[in-house]
Amino acid sequence: MSQMAVTITCGECGSGIHVLPTKDAEKTQCEVCHTEAPLNFDDNHFQGILKDCPCCGRKDFYKQKDFNRKVGVVLFIIAAIASIWTYGLSLIALWLVDLLLFKRLPLIAICYKCQSIFRNVSNIEEIYDFNHEMNDRIIYSDHDFKGEQLDH
Repeated sequence: MSQMAVTITCGECGSGIHVLPTKDAEKTQCEVCHTEAPLNFDDNHFQGILKDCPCCGRKDFYKQKDFNRKVGVVLFIIAAIASIWTYGLSLIALWLVDLLLFKRLPLIAICYKCQSIFRNVSNIEEIYDFNHEMNDRIIYSDHDFKGEQLDH
């Protein structure tokens, strides 16, 4: 597996900051607004293992397919509008494209707290899918699950 790649979400402007784990990386800077973000990579990150976030220090992650959500929304809107003239066939075509992408795209991990994105994670199968309740508790009340999955 290739080296883990990290895309940090700038806390000031929301832009993506691309970083590769290195021993001397202690901070990075947003190219858009020039805000600095601290980094704390450890030996696990160099091996592609994701246990804690190098940006916020939290241990709560979820996995999903590596696809841009904004592109997905735009494609759906186009297919929905086109369905007026195609009698819904454009939605079926979009579903087939989605199925093909779902089978081909790799998984990524995302930090619930700071929304940093991690690609080429060697322990991706240990990370759970998105959990709405965990997300709400982390975002709105700053709850720290310490890497444990919320189960009811």
